[in-house]
Amino acid sequence: MNKTHPILIRLGQGLNQVIVGQSSLIQQLLVALLAGGHVILEGVPGTGKTLLVKVLAQLIQGDFRRIQLTPDVLPSDITGTNIFDLNSRNFTLKKGPIFTEVLLADEINRTPPKTQAALLEAMEEMQVTLDGESLPLPDLFWVIATQNPLEFEGTYPLPEAQLDRFLFKLVVDYPDQAAEKQMLLNRQAGFAARRLDISRLKPIATVADILQARQAVKEVKVSEAIVDYLLALVRISRQYPDLTLGASPRAAGAWLQTSQALAWLAGRDFVTPDDVKAVASPLLRHRLILKPEAMLDGLQMDAVIASVINQVPVPR
Repeated sequence: MNKTHPILIRLGQGLNQVIVGQSSLIQQLLVALLAGGHVILEGVPGTGKTLLVKVLAQLIQGDFRRIQLTPDVLPSDITGTNIFDLNSRNFTLKKGPIFTEVLLADEINRTPPKTQAALLEAMEEMQVTLDGESLPLPDLFWVIATQNPLEFEGTYPLPEAQLDRFLFKLVVDYPDQAAEKQMLLNRQAGFAARRLDISRLKPIATVADILQARQAVKEVKVSEAIVDYLLALVRISRQYPDLTLGASPRAAGAWLQTSQALAWLAGRDFVTPDDVKAVASPLLRHRLILKPEAMLDGLQMDAVIASVINQVPVPR
């Protein structure tokens, strides 16, 4: 039996103390962090998406940058550019906000495809090329992009091939009644997210701790029966009658990796079928595509994913 690093347990507890009523979301975000995959956060305004990422970056002592993406943002605004210095008669490299460890890209669907492509290329290659020079990004480099699901006028939806580069799509829902009541009581007691001094939060982990945990996740054992179970789920998704597009080979590899991360986070050194099922929705909901007639029938993607899972027998 593996034992989860106490730092990761305290990290989850620290996040839950500041972000009330989102314990499931926080666990999924930690799984993505341990798996080293980028995340899309989708939710209506006012649900604490930005605050969650800022607090997490502070608790792991990671360098944090935020980009507010708008239609006039250029690729160079993200990656940086070479600026000519009239005094020295030389070009000086001015690095963009992408050179950080935790990058929050707010409203990624509001910036044009060329700017989206520059960000996604850096996510995939872990480097930025400026004037023919390749500049590596930090080892931890982790992108959390947000989307507003309500307003589509003037937006540029990400193509499926680019969505596939995100490990998880996490839906930030409203908190339940008890959690929202606690939020109001906290506000009445003087807590205000806008005035919260993030820098005063005591760090719980370091970037080195997270990188070490990622290595430990890779050592979590996966039996052949679990691999066969996962591949059967992938094949069913590709043949499912309500889907135009099933899980890709990249999705299959990410599914295995996130199952290992969840098992490690639960304190086990082996993956179970429940781990595979638990990460299915955040892993697949942005990768699968419903047929038009299924969309007209009002089918929800999470319900289709649950149906795919139910069609494959659980291995003993």
